[in-house]
Formats: sequence, structure tokens, C-alpha cells
Amino acid sequence: QVHLVESGGGLVQPGGSLKLSCVASGSISAIYSMGWYRQAPGKQRELIAADVTGGSAHYAESVEGRFTIFRDADDKNTVYLSMSGLRPEDTALYSCHAAIQSSGSWFGRDYWGKGTVVNVSY
Repeated sequence: QVHLVESGGGLVQPGGSLKLSCVASGSISAIYSMGWYRQAPGKQRELIAADVTGGSAHYAESVEGRFTIFRDADDKNTVYLSMSGLRPEDTALYSCHAAIQSSGSWFGRDYWGKGTVVNVSY
């Protein structure tokens, strides 16, 4: 079993900053990538940031320059999303995603966390 658990969401004023965390735990053999999706009310889920293990980070145009995705230096099973310059349109449910090969499996698969809500308003 593999689990992803997010934390760090909350209410923040426009222009403010917030850092989300996601920890992957369980029987993990390899993590190929970790990333963040978000879904605003009435909108489709969108990929906003992804970190490929041993590779580079990728961002959606809507967050590039404001958000940074990075892994914990001491625990590569943890990914963060540092958000600054937050706008009301960043309000959404933010979910962690990871492509993971679990122990005993030949292939990787997608795993999701339950999400954490970010609300940007006065």
C-alpha cells in the first residue's frame, strides 16, 4: 500500500505565500515523479507543477515564476509546493500526485492524495 498525504493549505490574503507538503509512504520501490494538481470550483483539474526524479521541474504557465516545486533534501519521498504572489484565482483543492513503483510490482502507477484546500481572499 502506498499513501500520499498533503498538508499546508489554508486561508491567505492576495499577494501572500503558502507552502504545501506531500509525503509518500508505504511499500515504495521507486518514485518516478511527484507533482501537484489543483481543481477550482466548477473547473477541471489541472496539472500545475511536476518534479521528475533525477530530472527537471515543469510548471503550468499560470503559476510559473510564482510557484516552486522541490523535494526534501533529506527525504525524497516528500515534495513541497512553495507558492507566492497568490491570487484569488489560485483558490482550489490542491492534490499531490506521484508515479510510484510499489514493492513487488513490475510497473509504476499513479497515486493521489486527498488534497488540501487553498483559499486566497481578504
